[in-house]
Amino acid sequence: MSQPQPQTDSAPALTSTLADGIRTVTLARPARYNTLTSAVIAALDAELARIAEDADTRVVILAATGKAFSTGHDLKEMNAHRDEAFYQQLLADCSKMMQAIVALPQPVIAQVQGIATAAGCQLVATCDLAIAAASARFATNGIHNGLYCATPAVALSRVVPRKHALEMLLTGDFIDAERAAAIGLVNHVVADAALEAETRALARRIADKSQFAVRLGKASYYRQAGQALDGAYRGAGADLVCNLMSRDGQEGIDAFIEKRQPTWRDC
Repeated sequence: MSQPQPQTDSAPALTSTLADGIRTVTLARPARYNTLTSAVIAALDAELARIAEDADTRVVILAATGKAFSTGHDLKEMNAHRDEAFYQQLLADCSKMMQAIVALPQPVIAQVQGIATAAGCQLVATCDLAIAAASARFATNGIHNGLYCATPAVALSRVVPRKHALEMLLTGDFIDAERAAAIGLVNHVVADAALEAETRALARRIADKSQFAVRLGKASYYRQAGQALDGAYRGAGADLVCNLMSRDGQEGIDAFIEKRQPTWRDC
């Protein structure tokens, strides 16, 4: 049997495929544990920008190949550029990419196999939804190297309660997939062999909905989450009125009253 060839720097950072309205973006540097190098961050950011303008993409699955979903920033790259300006640019670019996931019109589902550590765990926390294989493990383990995972903490603290987030951040300990689900880092844990099918099934259930409502809903959720209660209700009320007045909103009401399946026009 031939041995796998070592991965080179010229290997593509990711692949992107579209089937039936579901786009799968796959981190494709398994030999390097899908680390978020500056090149990978740039490639992912550029792909997200393309997807945002793609009307054919209804849902995005963010997947990976190999033993790791992602082990976060590449410490070898960071060690080769011991320069404050490089660090600042790298983290700014990564933060921009993470925010692009939240701002993306389409929902993003993380399909997590292997380990997701540091900024890789941040990537899982940033995605709108996440399905984990039973063997997956998670950690914000920078603290073991004297590095508090400050930027991963931003995403982690927004999906995981404070005491659980701080335990992960201050100990660097790994948690298994079941624990990740219990504290809200992932939605579901499935058998390793079923990961792709179960993630796609979730994506399909969302892709089959009115895309006008789905996209409005994602934007509305994140907008109200950052507002005070009264402002959140005002904004959410305006969003619901917009939805009710849309063609799909009217179609949904008519279909309910007429006891039939709706026909979405995504507008």
